[in-house]
Amino acid sequence: MRRRPGIGGLQKAAAARDQYRLLGENVAKLRTDMMKEQLATFKSQLEEFARKHKNDIRKNPSFRAQFHEMCAKVGVDPLASNKGFWAELLGIGDFYYELGVQIIEVCMLTRSLNGGLISLQELCNHLRQRRKKDREAVTEDDCLRAISKLKVLGSGFEVITIGKKKLVRSVPTELNKDHNQILELAQGQGFVTVEQVQRRLSWTSGRVIDALETLLEEGLAMIDNGSKDGKCQYWFPCVSSVYSFVGSDT
Repeated sequence: MRRRPGIGGLQKAAAARDQYRLLGENVAKLRTDMMKEQLATFKSQLEEFARKHKNDIRKNPSFRAQFHEMCAKVGVDPLASNKGFWAELLGIGDFYYELGVQIIEVCMLTRSLNGGLISLQELCNHLRQRRKKDREAVTEDDCLRAISKLKVLGSGFEVITIGKKKLVRSVPTELNKDHNQILELAQGQGFVTVEQVQRRLSWTSGRVIDALETLLEEGLAMIDNGSKDGKCQYWFPCVSSVYSFVGSDT
């Protein structure tokens, strides 16, 4: 008959478990301390790198994007505030603040044409026209970062993806799936017709007209009744190159 462990054996087993637990806690603490030390070292090296390449970060868009990636890996956000080390060293907060103001201005100036929905590419083109005299080039990545900071203002700015295009929305318009599908379809030539949408999406005429009327009411579409085939065309400035640069010199 197998003997059960006595009190002494149970105490030894409990003590061993406590030792293993303490050992595990010590190893975990050691690893955490090492990671914190490595992170602090990396941040220090990042600051030194920023000092050394300050001009490249401000003036070279590709270099600036890579710098943001490096910052993100160690949990540093140079745009978190206009005050502090990064703002004083790089002035990068001021760069994005100024860019954000210009984005708002372009969206407001073009709103009567596109209903508050503009492609990211067109927005960047407008900004480049406005900033011709500036030495600091602007990329789509810069625009996306500036727009992400505009969200804290509750201003309704948002980047949405429809098909292969990124669109910047500056009005609180809610687009449903039908609207998105029509906008995606219009990307080919900048416009659609009721018949085209019916054929391509297999919708009833009522469904097509209802969606198009909503887009018209929101100012996102414009009607052209002068086509050669006599069919009514619904143009969408936000995905059409026909309206690009309109008002860029305003």
